[in-house]
Amino acid sequence: MRSAYLAVISSIGLIGLGATWWFSGNASQGSSPFDDVNIELGQALYSENCASCHGANLEGQPDWRSPGSDGRLPAPPHDRNGHTWHHSDQILFSYTKLGGAELMRQQGSDFDSGMPGFAGKLTDQEIWNILGFIKSTWPERERNAQAARTAAEQEG
Repeated sequence: MRSAYLAVISSIGLIGLGATWWFSGNASQGSSPFDDVNIELGQALYSENCASCHGANLEGQPDWRSPGSDGRLPAPPHDRNGHTWHHSDQILFSYTKLGGAELMRQQGSDFDSGMPGFAGKLTDQEIWNILGFIKSTWPERERNAQAARTAAEQEG
């Protein structure tokens, strides 16, 4: 179990490096992807595309911190009890768009993630809408911590 936890932590660091590279080369100056977020649409899209794994109430799957019999970690919660709010906007976007395994493959790591990529199913704006909905459910403390991580990544 400890090795799976270490693999996840290492993977998150690699995702951060890749997201920093992506964001620095692809972000438009002076605007935020959340400028045009539609939270109501994001909630509907979340229900259609995410709730089957991450829960209708963002609660995640049971024992989400322990690998299942297939070696994959179950889907984590997206509420304050999970780790979603520990990541910057761009990491969340990239992980959702590309999927966990593909994003890690692009970073040179072999990580068997159960998170599929939604690039062919959802537009970028739809992904941002879903993330906007998820973020809208967090208490102020978690929203502020996540916003600080996003700002720090953008400055780096």
